[in-house]
Amino acid sequence: MKLFSRTFTMLEQGLDYASLKQKVIANNIANADTPNYKAKDVRFKTALEQALAPLEAYGTNPKHFSFKSPDTSNFLVTTRNDTVYNHNGNSVDIDKEMSELAENQIYYNALVERLNGQFNTLKMVIKGGK
Repeated sequence: MKLFSRTFTMLEQGLDYASLKQKVIANNIANADTPNYKAKDVRFKTALEQALAPLEAYGTNPKHFSFKSPDTSNFLVTTRNDTVYNHNGNSVDIDKEMSELAENQIYYNALVERLNGQFNTLKMVIKGGK
């Protein structure tokens, strides 16, 4: 018997993604002046595929496509190739990093707020709706 719904698992995966992205951005900012450092990024597609992995579709026709995706166990951290290099070979754009940091913080706060809502709902059910 599962105590928590699938929503908790998906929110947990989203928080894991936001946490990893926060670490990668902080590492990029910390190395903004390091010669030949290449900025890193976390691929969202991999995170989305992981979140949707347990999703199964009910097919009424054999020609229907399945929603199953390949099993992915980790988020993928990649080096950005679309950035311009500084004179010292560094590819960190501090303005872009700060923008992504703020965006990731908003995403993280939204997930935490949603998770708190789920726990409040669970708490209300345990108390019998009071």
